[in-house]
Amino acid sequence: MRYFGLILTIMAFVFSIYKFRKSDKEQMLGLGKIDKSRPPKMRIVYSRKQLPKNRQKVVNSRDANDVFRKIWSKQLDIREEMYVLFLNRKNMVLGYHILSMGGITGTIADRRLLFAVALNSLATSIIIAHNHPSGQLKPSIEDVELTKIISETGKIMNIKLLDHLIIGRNAFYSFADEGEL
Repeated sequence: MRYFGLILTIMAFVFSIYKFRKSDKEQMLGLGKIDKSRPPKMRIVYSRKQLPKNRQKVVNSRDANDVFRKIWSKQLDIREEMYVLFLNRKNMVLGYHILSMGGITGTIADRRLLFAVALNSLATSIIIAHNHPSGQLKPSIEDVELTKIISETGKIMNIKLLDHLIIGRNAFYSFADEGEL
């Protein structure tokens, strides 16, 4: 019987915690009521994990091609994909991002997503690459236009597009080597 009062007290305490609403917490913390129509606060996260000492440096299109071939999926001849390399001021590879995976004849590259990753990785330059499953390395009109758009957008953000590669099974095409950048 004497424990009955203690049990009731504990149950009342648990029940009061259960009923403790978020607005009560905000008032107790001195935050007052938060306007629910207010947009959420954005959080910026810069992602740069511990980088290995033996990072690869890209000084030409062959170096970029070598890096892309190491990271490319096994579907080089099946579907079109677009990858991006992010580099620092010394042209050391910070990392890569798979920008898009498309179908047999095309893929979509959203430059907003590309530059969001570039900004968050603190890259100062980028190299983009996509493949042509057909094996044809000649750039399409869309490839040329995309290269110009990404290059111009990068200039505004002070992130230089160093090259755009079209990768085939045994060869590659470089916009920089062909003077198209």
